[in-house]
Amino acid sequence: MEPVEFKLNQRGIKSILPTMEAEIMEYMWEIKEATAGEVYEYMKTKYPEIRRSTVSILMNRLCERGLLKRRMEKGKGGIRYVYSITTTREEFERKVVERIFESLMMNFREATFAYLSKINKK
Repeated sequence: MEPVEFKLNQRGIKSILPTMEAEIMEYMWEIKEATAGEVYEYMKTKYPEIRRSTVSILMNRLCERGLLKRRMEKGKGGIRYVYSITTTREEFERKVVERIFESLMMNFREATFAYLSKINKK
């Protein structure tokens, strides 16, 4: 997962992902594996107006970002997708920090070193 944007006014993973995608990931890190229907039921408690198709779209985006993977299963109602996490929260956070620091070093090397030196002395 390559962080493309960092929103300074947001906290946690919402600084990297859109709000609903971040909430889906929070839930998926908790349960590890789910169908879009199961995630929809969870999201509906927070967003009563949300549509199941919206949850499916968001979960597919998370697959494209490499944060989730999916597999097909045959069940009573036909084929369904089961989504699972590809990385732990800790791995995700480590990758984000690495990418941000790499970007800071590439674009603002002197200022980054100066700031790190200053906070290291505290």
